[in-house]
Amino acid sequence: MESLDEVIDAMIADRVIHRHRRIWLLLIALIVAAALVVLATGGWKEKKGRVVPTMEAPATVTAGRFEFNFTKAEIVRKPKTDYSAAETTLKVYFTAKNIDSEEHTSDSVQNSLLVFVPGKGEDLVDSNGGDCHDGLNWQLVYGLPPEECSTKFKVAPDFAADMVEIGVFEEHYEADNGALGLSEQPYWQRETPAAVVRLKPTVVVDDGKDG
Repeated sequence: MESLDEVIDAMIADRVIHRHRRIWLLLIALIVAAALVVLATGGWKEKKGRVVPTMEAPATVTAGRFEFNFTKAEIVRKPKTDYSAAETTLKVYFTAKNIDSEEHTSDSVQNSLLVFVPGKGEDLVDSNGGDCHDGLNWQLVYGLPPEECSTKFKVAPDFAADMVEIGVFEEHYEADNGALGLSEQPYWQRETPAAVVRLKPTVVVDDGKDG
């Protein structure tokens, strides 16, 4: 038969074990929550939690139905005039090729596929889409050579950076869940992060004068 001291020691040991178990469970829950936050933000708002590859320009990124080759970036400044405020735009140049081997259909580079990644926890900035042949929403035809394109991002008038990061999303060719009564015919959908490309921008002043 156990003595009173043995019973008390056993009770204390059991409480210590339970207390430590609660601490470990809390730590595990916090780790899981942090991982979910990283995934929810695409993993690229902060380099520490980035889950997609980071590449230095010039760089080629295969993403969904397009292949991009990023070449250069410009910070374009429009000085203040008597009729308009000062403006600054981040412009990124690239070639784009339609590699849609699933449907062989023409499509344009949508604004949500290319984003500016400001970092420091700031929200991603959508582009204005693919501007090819001096026209937005240019239809890229499957099987043709890459087209020279560019895209723009709205930034603050005083924006400056030695390096900018552009996030690339990719679509997936897949069907919806037939068990939910949805179509099982696959199509391009579900944009997810594919890569981040880093470019060193040059500063260009657009004073509205040609030449």
